[in-house]
Amino acid sequence: MSTVTETRAAIEGEEFSRVAFTSEALDLLRKLWGIHGPLMFHQSGGCCDGSSPMCYQAGEFRTGGSDIRLGVLSLDGADGTALGDIDFWMSKEQFEYWKHTKLTVDVVNGRGSGFSVEAPEGKRFLIRSEIIEFPAGPNPD
Repeated sequence: MSTVTETRAAIEGEEFSRVAFTSEALDLLRKLWGIHGPLMFHQSGGCCDGSSPMCYQAGEFRTGGSDIRLGVLSLDGADGTALGDIDFWMSKEQFEYWKHTKLTVDVVNGRGSGFSVEAPEGKRFLIRSEIIEFPAGPNPD
């Protein structure tokens, strides 16, 4: 796997990253940001490619009390200028299954869900996961 960029912690009281992005995922995000503007991710675990993270224009997918923001990616352009932040959300129900898992967002060739903004690019985001021991901290419930 390529190099990874960690997100900032977003769960209150946590100081470690739960989500990372590969350099290939960052390259695709830069392209998508140029097309769609600010972006966000949501991992639901439901139907329709539920194991794939869905990338939306920021605010297009409504989050609420049943969702947890796991991390915030600060996306820079290829020239190093700041583009903006990308929030990574997950449903609380899915988090219960994945709370001991480090998530890495990667990209592969192929078409994913039509709901995710990368679908027309012939690429799809996917999660590579690793069970790890996180430092003890608060539970986001």
